Amino acid sequence: MQDGRQVHVIERDLTEPDRIVGELLQPGGYLKLIELGLEDCVEKIDAQRVFGYALFKDGKHTRLSYPLEKFHSDVAGRSFHNGRFIQRMRDKAASLPNVQLEQGTVISLFEDKGTIRGVQYKTKDGQELKAFAPLTIVCDGCFSNLRRSLCNPKVDVPSCFVGLILENCQLPCANHGHVILGDPSPILMYPISSTEVRCLVDVPGQKVPSISSGEMAKYLKTVVAPQLPPEVYDAFLAAVERGNIRTMPNRSMPAAPYPTPGALLMGDAFNMRHPLTGGGMTVALADIVVLRNLLRPLCNLNDAPTLCKYLESFYTLRKPVASTINTLAGALYKVFCASPDQARKEMRQACFDYLSLGGVFSAGPVSLLSGLNPRPLSLVAHFFAVALYGVGRLLLPFPSPKRIWIGARLISGASGIIFPIIRAEGVRQMFFPATVPAYYRAPPVK
Repeated sequence: MQDGRQVHVIERDLTEPDRIVGELLQPGGYLKLIELGLEDCVEKIDAQRVFGYALFKDGKHTRLSYPLEKFHSDVAGRSFHNGRFIQRMRDKAASLPNVQLEQGTVISLFEDKGTIRGVQYKTKDGQELKAFAPLTIVCDGCFSNLRRSLCNPKVDVPSCFVGLILENCQLPCANHGHVILGDPSPILMYPISSTEVRCLVDVPGQKVPSISSGEMAKYLKTVVAPQLPPEVYDAFLAAVERGNIRTMPNRSMPAAPYPTPGALLMGDAFNMRHPLTGGGMTVALADIVVLRNLLRPLCNLNDAPTLCKYLESFYTLRKPVASTINTLAGALYKVFCASPDQARKEMRQACFDYLSLGGVFSAGPVSLLSGLNPRPLSLVAHFFAVALYGVGRLLLPFPSPKRIWIGARLISGASGIIFPIIRAEGVRQMFFPATVPAYYRAPPVK
């Protein structure tokens, strides 16, 4: 938008959104905001600075700080009300003379001879119109109804989040995201304003206890509350009593685009990962920077087939950041979920203890999670280091046949977690992007 192109933004609803996700921006995402000149969008919304994570398990906890020493003092994570952040970005976009922001519902993409020429949409007055553009960027979110013709959507719903807001409570570690390794699955907490803390309770599967029947409140009070740190216990019960309980399915979907002349998918419509690590906005902003840099040298976007061929490089150039955060989110969620299986229990404990070692053992994984070090190979190295650390503890001081067997199953289980995620991301694009021909696409000369 700031490169001077005419941009027509069609939003279904221009009022402030009220969502329970998209509230945490990793430091890597904040750096992308700076690159885009949008860092002021997290100002004046009571956003809270986030300096790392606190991890809780069985009454013990460890603090994992973001490795921010090499950065300007302003660089940190940010957590906030998603709607306030969105409104700030909309206001910024609307202030540009080349941007037309309009409320309307897009019904379909408008296609002519295999090329997307624009969209058909309904205005807020109910009028049906067509908007034409040489490039249509489709970013209609996780429930996208436009992506089917632009990608192969394999959506998985491993769990749901139950969202609450705790008021006027002090978290055990100020300015940190909190991850409680609960049973059956993790519980997240982070500040979203100076007086409010977001709590997200993960419920495995696609069904959650009924809110209207009171089943949900009972589950939160009897199963979840006893597992929380004592500092937040009373505020959590008070939030359950107030009753503003929201739910959201957690979706994951690998990027599997069909390169289509005239259109490009972005955001959750294109690629999703489990929100445990709060990486969604960081991936989206990193994608925007890649796309902005690819489009910047082009004066003319009208040759749709040539542009489509050129933009194929986008799918490879985005991989370091996207595949690192996606793989880590999927793998950590599986490791952090409770399991009756002894090998899975050992892996979960090994992960907690490995991160508790500090130094490179915590800084390495946290720099991956935060988007500050987008290196897939480093991620695989740390993941298997955790597994080997778990096996080593089993075999010392004296290995027994039972412990050797559990150790073998631990390695097998770790492989079974990470390799399917890597396969879905694309081994070649993830680890050997320079071997993909599209990586070297030069801008079309026009």
